[in-house]
Amino acid sequence: MYEILLVIYLLAALGVIGLVLVQQGKGADMGASFGAGASGTLFGAGGSGNFLTRMTAVCATIFFVISLVLGNLSAKQHAETSGWENLTVPATEQAVEKTENAPVNSDIPQ
Repeated sequence: MYEILLVIYLLAALGVIGLVLVQQGKGADMGASFGAGASGTLFGAGGSGNFLTRMTAVCATIFFVISLVLGNLSAKQHAETSGWENLTVPATEQAVEKTENAPVNSDIPQ
């Protein structure tokens, strides 16, 4: 489930990036009105504005929703616990090895 959402998330991100890069700016229509080119002839007289704007909104919505779902899944998956949660488990003891050259401290019980 998590991997499928990651793939859809990546596709939505690439879709938003591609659609934003393909769209024309607001000032691009000024050049077309003075005869600098045929604006939007591929998508008809209305241009590509409506189609690209709607597809960008759909991809962005999918991106944000999946982002929230993935954040929620990963937060619940990696819940950190403190050391004070289960006090019935005894603490681990580490054995200290005596060496012949090490000084002996008389304050430490043996």
